[in-house]
Order: sequence, then C-alpha cells, then structure tokens
Amino acid sequence: MTHSPVPAVPHTPPPTIGLVLTGGGARAAYQVGVLEAISDLRIACGAGREPNPFPIITGTSAGAINAAALACGADHFDRAVRRIARVWRHFHAHQVYRADSLSVLRSGARWLTLLSMGWMLTRWRRLRPRSLLDNSPLHKLLGQLVSLVRLPRLIRQGHLRALAVTASSYSSGEHVTFFEAGDALAPWVRSQRKAVRDRITQEHLLASSAIPFVFPATALGIEGHTEYFGDGSMRQSAPIAPAIHLGAERILVIGAGRMHEPTSTPLPDVQPTYPSLAQIAGHALSNIFLDALSVDVERAQRINQTLALIPPEVRAHSPLRPLELLVIAPSQRLDEVAARHVADLPGPIRTLLGALGVSSKMQDVRGAALASYLLFEAGYTQELMALGRADTLARRAEICAFFGWTDRGNAVREPAA
Repeated sequence: MTHSPVPAVPHTPPPTIGLVLTGGGARAAYQVGVLEAISDLRIACGAGREPNPFPIITGTSAGAINAAALACGADHFDRAVRRIARVWRHFHAHQVYRADSLSVLRSGARWLTLLSMGWMLTRWRRLRPRSLLDNSPLHKLLGQLVSLVRLPRLIRQGHLRALAVTASSYSSGEHVTFFEAGDALAPWVRSQRKAVRDRITQEHLLASSAIPFVFPATALGIEGHTEYFGDGSMRQSAPIAPAIHLGAERILVIGAGRMHEPTSTPLPDVQPTYPSLAQIAGHALSNIFLDALSVDVERAQRINQTLALIPPEVRAHSPLRPLELLVIAPSQRLDEVAARHVADLPGPIRTLLGALGVSSKMQDVRGAALASYLLFEAGYTQELMALGRADTLARRAEICAFFGWTDRGNAVREPAA
C-alpha cells in the first residue's frame, strides 16, 4: 500500500515591521520610554533571542536621532535600547545646546534684540544671527550615542534593511527623506517630497533635528550640490510614507503628542489675555510636529476601510494593500508636564524664554508648550519616559499580538535607575 506524499505547506514569512519615530525635541523622551517597555515585554515573552523586531526604522527631528541610535545597535536591540535610555534618563540641556550666559547672550539675546530693534541693524553691524540657540554640543553627543559607521555592515548581515531620516530643504522647499539601505530598494518621488539614497551622517541628524528659529540650519550635499536643511517635521505631509516605501507591511508609530488634544478648560477667575510670543511659538511648533501624524494615521485607516469593502479578487489587481498600524502616543498633554519642569531649565535659558512669555507658573500651560521642546533636563525626560512606559504596558496584550509574541504572563523588569 502506497501513500501519496503530503504536500508541504509553503512557509509564509512574517510581515516586515517598520518603526516610525516622529519629531518633537525633548518630547522624544516619551519614545524612549515606549521602546524600553517594548524591549522588556519582548524579554518577558521569551522573544529576547529573536532578531531585531524593526528591520525598517525611520525618524524625523529628535526621532531621527533615536532612530539612528537604535539602527546602529540593530544586532543587539535590547542593549541598544538600554543605551539610549541611559542617555535620556540623565539628560541636561548643555548636552544639546549652549546654556551658559555668554553663549545665550551671543545667540538668543542678540536675536531678540535685533528682532525688537529692526533687522536693518544687521546691515549696519553685519550681524546675522542664525538661531535662538547654539546646538553645537549636540554634535559631540551624537558622536558618543550614534555609531553610524556600523550601518553598512549591519545591513549586509541582515540585522537591518533600512534607516531613513527626513529633513526639510530651505533652499528648494522640498521635503527630503535620506535613506541607507540594501541595493534592492529604490528612491521615490512624490509631490514636494522625495527620497535620496545616501550614507547617513551626523550632519543628516543635525539637519533633521534643527527646530526652526531655535537651532541653525545644516548644509548637506544632495545630488551634486549643497542645500540648507532644517527640521524634517516642517512640511511633512506623510510621516508614515517612508516606512511604507521601504517595504514595511506592519508599522509601529510612536508619537510625541496626544493624537487628539482635548480642548483646554479655562481656569476659573482667569481672564484670557493676548497670546505671548511663547504661546504663538508653541502653537506653531505643535502644528509642525503633531498635526501631520494625526492626518496621516486617519488617511491610512480610511484606506484600510475602503480596501475592506473591495472583493478580494478585485483587490488583488490593485497596488494598494491593507496596512497594519499600531500607534502609541502620550495619554497626557505634554505641555502640562513641561509646565511642572520649566524651573529645571538653566537660568540663562529661563531668562531668555521668559522674555518670550514662558513662565514657571502652573497656570501658564500654553506658554510652556515652547519649553516642552527644549526641556532636555532629567526631571522632565524621566517623567516622559515613565509615561511612555506606562502607556505601553497598559496595552500589553495588543502589543504582544502586534509582534506575534506569546505572552507568558511573566513580570516585566523595572527600569534601571
């Protein structure tokens, strides 16, 4: 009696997971708390020996720095997360920008003086201040935190498929995604945004994280010429798109602000006053850093809903595919958290921001929005990391299902001090 061989079931590779880290200056500490919780859940589920869970990593602004640091440690994901967390847990503003009195006078005070007295003075004195703050210390920090020379080898060895960081060109007005990846991935071009294959450098990270007006633009070589770039969150209409173009089929997005901010409740017995420069600047930065993500997530959800209505045989002939998207964003307003830590800023920075209307008074939450992007101080970053961790662990079952991990109910380790 003979038996027909049982046909082998074709092995379906797991979907490629991409990570999207958005911008937000010091708010990016929240991302690190989320990543730390994911690393701890991964270990608790017994998946600690599995490969890097994010073969595709994209980032913008401060998120680009976190993305690059994570990508450079893709062969040891959990160790890379601990290293990043250690930096953010012990942050001080002077690691990112010069906060001493003399430096603030040279940059911020001069900038405000010229703003108030008229830019005609710049022709007389030949003074052209480039930014409110001098972020030259960040270059040194990047050298310690991000070992970009490792990227080509990590890509060749299969630990990473691609790293992408975005920046906005002041010269051309285009939104550019610079990416380093294997040879199979090709650049793309869309309306007012494009991708450029390049070796990612510290200059790319400085450009992507150059908050407009606050930090100076960075010169980058692109397609045979030089352009000046600023923060990648500016004019970013589709923050999720680079991960999709690079081949991600399932994407984790970590935001730096509430996806749907509640309307602020006016304080009793407090009459509304004309907005300060700090309120206006904070409002503008929130528009730059936060709004595009909400719109892009809603767009992806609508596409998924539309595709679900199309018969499978018809959908097979469409280039569109459903996108599994998991978004983790702060459950609290980070402006309110920042308001509790304005006094942690170095004295010269408090004085400078005070001239714009930033106050350490609790009722001045709107004014604290600007400070929320500049508060690279341990008290603030640790609170944001704790919030990111708590928000992530509160969705433990959902996150384990997203990664395909089996939750064994093991306790999650406590973060290092």
